[in-house]
Amino acid sequence: MALIPWYHVAEANEYLVVTGAGIDKVLIKKKAWVKPFQRVSKISLTPFDFNITLQAMTVEKLKFSLPATFTIGPDDASESLQKYAVLLTGESDGSAPIAAGKGAVAAGRNHVQDIVKGVIEGETRSIVSTMTMEELFRERQVFKGKVIQGVQSELDQFGLRIYNANVKELQDTPGSEYFTSLSRKAHEGALNQAKVDVADARMRGEVGEAEKQGKTKQEVAKIHAATAVLETERKGEKALADAKLTDKEIKIEKELNLARIEAKRAAEQRDTELNTDVEKKRAAMELERLRATTVTAAKIAKESEQQKADARLYAQQQQAEGQKFAEQADAEAAAYRRLKDAEANFQAREREAEAAYVVAKRAAEADYFRHERDAEAALLSRQREAQGLSAMAKAYGDMSNVLGGPQGLMQYLMLQNDTYEKLANANANAIRGLAPKINVWNTGAQGEGSAADPTAPIRNLFQSLPPLLSTINDQTGIQPPSWLAQMPQEQQQIVKQGPNGVNGAK
Repeated sequence: MALIPWYHVAEANEYLVVTGAGIDKVLIKKKAWVKPFQRVSKISLTPFDFNITLQAMTVEKLKFSLPATFTIGPDDASESLQKYAVLLTGESDGSAPIAAGKGAVAAGRNHVQDIVKGVIEGETRSIVSTMTMEELFRERQVFKGKVIQGVQSELDQFGLRIYNANVKELQDTPGSEYFTSLSRKAHEGALNQAKVDVADARMRGEVGEAEKQGKTKQEVAKIHAATAVLETERKGEKALADAKLTDKEIKIEKELNLARIEAKRAAEQRDTELNTDVEKKRAAMELERLRATTVTAAKIAKESEQQKADARLYAQQQQAEGQKFAEQADAEAAAYRRLKDAEANFQAREREAEAAYVVAKRAAEADYFRHERDAEAALLSRQREAQGLSAMAKAYGDMSNVLGGPQGLMQYLMLQNDTYEKLANANANAIRGLAPKINVWNTGAQGEGSAADPTAPIRNLFQSLPPLLSTINDQTGIQPPSWLAQMPQEQQQIVKQGPNGVNGAK
C-alpha cells in the first residue's frame, strides 16, 4: 500500500466522512486530504421519500388504513451529520463499508429506510391510538403536526430531518365500510340541504316578488295621487292665468274704447272748432255787412251760442269721463270676482281631494290591521285548541296505561261523568207509571213421589193451561176459542168492560 495522500472533493449534495489516523471519531468535510492510514466515505444529503400504508386503530377500536408519504434526509448541521455518519453509514448487515482505493469512495444507506419506516410506523400508531375518528377528520393539521413532532424527536438521534409529511385520505380496511358510510351520509346530507336551500330560495323569491309587486302598486298609487295633485295645481294656475289674460284683455279693450271715444271727441271738438272758425269768419263778414244794424244783436247771439257750445262740450266730456270710470270699475270688479271664484274653487277641490285621500288611506289601514289581528287571533286560538287537544289526548293515553287499557279508561270516565247513575235514572223513568200484573202458578207437586208418576207430564200441561190463558186474556184481551176452554163469567165481564181494565189500569 502506497503512503501517498489523496485529495478528495465532495459533490454539492454530499459530505466527506474521514476516519483513521489522527482523527478521534469522524471528520466531516466538503474537501480534505486523505492521508495514509485514513479512510474516506461520502454521505448524500438528498432527501428520500417513504411511501407507507399504515394499518392503525383509533381509541374507539375502529380500524382504518392510513396512506402517508414522508420526505426525510440528513440534517445539514455538524452535530447531526456526525450522528448520521456514525450510526447510519455502512451496509444493511452492519459490516464495514468497502475501502476506497485510488480515489474511490465507499457509500451505502440501504438499511436507513427500514429504520426510518419502523420509527414512523411506531410513532404514528401511538398517536392514532390516543385520538378518535372524529378528531382525525376535524383536526387533520393537528394530527399531522403531532406525527411530525413525534417522528422528528425519534429521528434526531440519527441526525435525520423531516422535510415534508403528506397524510393522504383515510381508507377502509378490508371488510370495513366506515368511510364509505360516512361519505354516503355526507352526500345525502348535502343533497337534502341543497333541497332545503332550493326551497328556501324559492320561498324568498316568491315573498320578495310579492313584496316588490306590493311596493310597485304602492308607488304607482303614490305617483297617481301626486299626478292628480299636480294636475289640480296646474288647472288652478291655468285658471289664474286665464283670469289674468281676461283681465288684460278687458283693460286693453277698455283702453281702446277710451281711445276711440277720445278720438271721436277730439274729432267732434275739431269739427266744432272748424265750424266755429267758419262761423266766426261768416259772422265777421256778416258783421261787416250788418255792422250798422245788427252788431250788438249778432255779438250777443255769438256769445250766447259760444257759451251753449262750451256747455254742451263740457257736459259731453263729463259724461264720457263718468262712463269711462264706471266701465273701468265694472270691469275691475268682474275680474276680481272671477279671480276670487277661481281661487275658492281651486282651494275647495284641493281640500276635497286631500280629505278623500286621507279617508281612503285611513280606511285601508284600518281594514288591513283588522284583518291582520283577526288572522292572528284565529291562528292563536287554533294553536291553543290544538295544544289542549294534544295535551288531553296524551293525558288520556297515560290514564289508559295506568287503568289497564281503553276499557279501564272508559269505565273511569263513565264513573267520573256519572254515566251509570244517568243510565239507571233513564231506565227508571222508562218504566215509571207501569203496573204489570204478575201471575205465579204451580204445575204440581215436586216431591219425591212425583218423579215416579207416569201421568205427571200430562197433568202438568193441563194444570198450566188455565193460568196461561187467563194471563193472555188479562194482558191482551184475547179470549181462547170455545172448543179449547171456556173463561169464567166473572172474567168475561171484566173483558167486556173495555181496555181500561187491562194491565191493572184504573
